[in-house]
Amino acid sequence: MTIEAQNPRLSAGSLLHQRDGRLTRELLLEPGAHGLGLAPQRLKPDATTSMVCGYCSTGCSLNVHLKDGQAVNLSPTTSYPVNLGMACPKGWEALTVLDAPDRATTPLLRNAAGRLAPVDWPTAMGEFVRRFQSIQRQHGPHSIAFLSTGQMPTEEMAFLGSLAKFGLGMLHGDGNTRQCMASAVVAYKQSFGFDSPPYSYADFEESDVLVFVGANPCLAHPIMWERVMRNRRSPEIVVIDPRATETAMAATQHLALAPKSDQTLFYGLARILIKNGWIDSRFINQSTAGFEQFWEFVQPFDLDRVVAETRLKASQIERLAETIHERGRSSFWWTMGVNQSHQGVRTAQSIINVALLTGNIGRPGTGANSITGQCNAMGSRLFSNTTGLLGGHDFTNAQHREKVAGVLGIDTATIPTENSLAYNEIMEGILRGKIKGLWVICTNPAHSWINQSSARDILDRLDFLVVQDMYHTTETAQRAHLVLPAAGWGEKEGTFINSERRIGVIKKVRKAPGQALADFQIFRLVAEAWGCGKMFSKWTSPAAVFESMKELSRGQPCDFSGVRDYAFLDERGGVQWPYPQEGGDDHPERRLFADGRFFHPDGRARFVFEEPRPMTELPSAQYPLLLLTGRGTASQWHTQTRTSKSAVLRKLYPEKPYVELNPGDAKRLAIVPNRWVTVSSQRGQMRALAVIAPTVAVGTVFIPMHYEATNRLTDAVFDPYSKQPSYKACAVRVSPD
Repeated sequence: MTIEAQNPRLSAGSLLHQRDGRLTRELLLEPGAHGLGLAPQRLKPDATTSMVCGYCSTGCSLNVHLKDGQAVNLSPTTSYPVNLGMACPKGWEALTVLDAPDRATTPLLRNAAGRLAPVDWPTAMGEFVRRFQSIQRQHGPHSIAFLSTGQMPTEEMAFLGSLAKFGLGMLHGDGNTRQCMASAVVAYKQSFGFDSPPYSYADFEESDVLVFVGANPCLAHPIMWERVMRNRRSPEIVVIDPRATETAMAATQHLALAPKSDQTLFYGLARILIKNGWIDSRFINQSTAGFEQFWEFVQPFDLDRVVAETRLKASQIERLAETIHERGRSSFWWTMGVNQSHQGVRTAQSIINVALLTGNIGRPGTGANSITGQCNAMGSRLFSNTTGLLGGHDFTNAQHREKVAGVLGIDTATIPTENSLAYNEIMEGILRGKIKGLWVICTNPAHSWINQSSARDILDRLDFLVVQDMYHTTETAQRAHLVLPAAGWGEKEGTFINSERRIGVIKKVRKAPGQALADFQIFRLVAEAWGCGKMFSKWTSPAAVFESMKELSRGQPCDFSGVRDYAFLDERGGVQWPYPQEGGDDHPERRLFADGRFFHPDGRARFVFEEPRPMTELPSAQYPLLLLTGRGTASQWHTQTRTSKSAVLRKLYPEKPYVELNPGDAKRLAIVPNRWVTVSSQRGQMRALAVIAPTVAVGTVFIPMHYEATNRLTDAVFDPYSKQPSYKACAVRVSPD
């Protein structure tokens, strides 16, 4: 049966059709064309325009130089308050990766022979609807799910989440933000009352003490590190990390603690600060709750216990406490070394607690500051409709559902009254046969999900797997039944929200190749094909979705209803939320909580704490080493879906996977440099080149996360509150080939 027969309101002409052997885009060529509403900004054929980079959460602005209407080169924007004329290697090469030969340029459908073969868009949409609706009829409405991303513009995230949950009846959907930021999100919600990173990048330059916990900004966020280098206050730079990372090498204090003992360290640090009276009693009394209980809780974390569990020297711990007390403005920064843990939420809150104790929040150069991972993970956290209802609302709150329904003009009954399964629970649901169909958008779980062999086996059990991506060669796309070709950064419009809550614009500066479409346009096709297009009829363009997002944010801590439009964001160099319609602060760099008021109903932040738990998989006689994973170089990004397409970037990082070992371990295992070794865990093994380096401690090894085989080794262990995977620690052995 054709898609038109299934849905008489939908004709091939309203989608895409063949004319003279070529695909004609009638409905979808440009947002704003053919009755689609608000048109994109029209750029002069030979001009320069600026837009936010599409890699990490720093949110740098890049000047894109056009010739004959096409982007030909770029350079960093000197006036943008984020990067101030700087760019990392990934940003410089952002256009190059769009020209890769393995771009997905047409829909691909797996045929009877088991091969992915080109089809047109009407056929692809017909198969999408037929297969997913058949699964729902046979197994129930919640038997299909989606996995999204922190890489798409916020408007596309909002459209996807609304389409999937309100239109297609998917209760369950999550994003790859679960892999990097979930622990910080839960920590902020519990401690502050809302997911609210409090800082501005100006704080890098205004701190007297910068404490980096499980963070290596020198590689992972190079422009943030450049902002640290602009600090003129002769700051103490403290790095708390088991490895001597590039950031640690530049630090004034490096606390190379035992892996996953950060929580114990910060409880012990809190005890010293309280015992010595090195706290801000006025701030504690006026702005926090639970201090007395916290003080009682940390009493057992004396110096002897902390030394034993962290393997640090007592003098290192005492020096850090003295530094925080004596130097004035202290800021605390963390990333994946904290979040990707079996106890990431409580570890993040142990850091937050120290900031609250010392009043280091709401003032210049202070803060308990989670550095986000992906370019739009903050947008995902607020608007993807995965972990919460649009605009930072709650699916379980009737008033919130009514507000969202009113803004969108839909029936409240279409909004789920319960939360989705988390990413790991969706994967478990597939394994148990509860979820039969999966729509994966702009992410690559067959590479990135923990315990890779098990993850691939789970994906292969699906009755129908749809992958929507820029490239048809990703490990997940190669397992798909249907591949939908998507436009990438620079080929569509929208906004990103960076780590410091700054909303910035991306623009269409070139055409997507072949029949590839912006994700926004694909979602419109799906809505029409499914028969729920009327529900989203006013979302005629990303700019129209942005108007709805403004209303959804109104009255929330993230209120940005005062942002006029995309041009306003361009003029202002991006805008940090909150920016309400009335009383918006026009300062280009702003922090939260300057008034000492937080987002809990009583206006107070909470001390949240819990006894640390041991790692679930400790080294043993069979697997005597502890594997750490993380960023390899500043030129690599996640699963290398994009960065591997740049010849320049490929020259800047090792092509072959490698493992770093301490010289003592290498000698004991008879391993020599630059020789192949096998790294094994209980779940699998990989081959890697041996790198002998004193930067890793005895008993630990390090492998960059970017290589395909790395997650064959990692253990599927999750934080109980955030459900974030613990990528950073599992037991392995290394043996020479």
